[in-house]
Amino acid sequence: MQANTALKILLGLLVLLGGWAAAAEPEPRPVAAVDISRYPEIRAYPLVFYDLDNRPGDFLEILRRHGINTIRLRLWVHPADGHSGLEEVKAFAHELRRQGFRIWLAPHYSDAWADPGHQQIPRAWQHLGFEALRDTVYRYTARVVREIHPDYIQIGNEINNGFLHPYGHIQTHYAGFLALAEACIGAVRDSAPETRILLHYAGLAGALEFFERVRPLDYDIIGLSYYPWWHGKSLDSLRLLLARLSETFHKEILIAETAYPFTLAWNDWTHNIVGSPEQLILPDFPATPEGQRRFVHEIRRIVAEMDRGLGFCYWGAELIAWKGPRATDASPWENLALFDFENRALPVLLEFRP
Repeated sequence: MQANTALKILLGLLVLLGGWAAAAEPEPRPVAAVDISRYPEIRAYPLVFYDLDNRPGDFLEILRRHGINTIRLRLWVHPADGHSGLEEVKAFAHELRRQGFRIWLAPHYSDAWADPGHQQIPRAWQHLGFEALRDTVYRYTARVVREIHPDYIQIGNEINNGFLHPYGHIQTHYAGFLALAEACIGAVRDSAPETRILLHYAGLAGALEFFERVRPLDYDIIGLSYYPWWHGKSLDSLRLLLARLSETFHKEILIAETAYPFTLAWNDWTHNIVGSPEQLILPDFPATPEGQRRFVHEIRRIVAEMDRGLGFCYWGAELIAWKGPRATDASPWENLALFDFENRALPVLLEFRP
């Protein structure tokens, strides 16, 4: 009798301790992401990166040390030079996962850039009819998620006008768009049910209408691109839109792409996308290291203050002028990277820390 009583007490203590341990386990950290899709190409050059203390360090380790927990990688079907193709992305994703990063996969369903103005079917799929194309994108997506095992996947990139045009043009072939998107989503649910799915829209204008049109789709997260020079300079408008999207569609939400310059100068001869004061939010966010940091601080705060805010992703963190100061075919983004013209980490990295 005494032995049974002691055993019951012991079991009770174990249950209590187990429950306490489960309750004490921390919640998953918000998404603090960077897109470094071109890094596999960049690191082939003899470059040295420096941390905030000016000590040389491994590029990926510097990112991890400052709280970046998720890496976003674009995926092209058959890129002309092999970069951002499946083999490169798969190898890089596995390397990143070994270092403790989550993987956010961004298939473009194209051989090159896909965005609101460009959604071209991959060359190898262009002869297919609609039914064959739908079957192909299902099998392609299933293969991708089985081989890469992403934590997050977006169905297309900046699909304001749909994807896989003309079959998946959201304005002219809405039923076709839904069917193709459902095929991709179904492949993820069937092959990697733990992977979370997001739909990615560029900008603020039209976002509410877009997410109303995609309401029939089974996805988890709303993702928006926000660049002030393309999408408007009002952070209040961004805040209000994010809140309305989340409340209307009951989805978690994140900023899928953003960036800001730390200077308007150039470090190579490749034309820069941002180079004029008219593109900035002035006077609050000048093109200085501190202005860049303050901008990202505000983006992070806006998302964090939302009930369903999931996090943000900084695009082009790696895009220094890696080919040297006279290259005309390298980085149009070196003044928006997270490292300065001497490859030294910028203060903005502090904004990724938990």
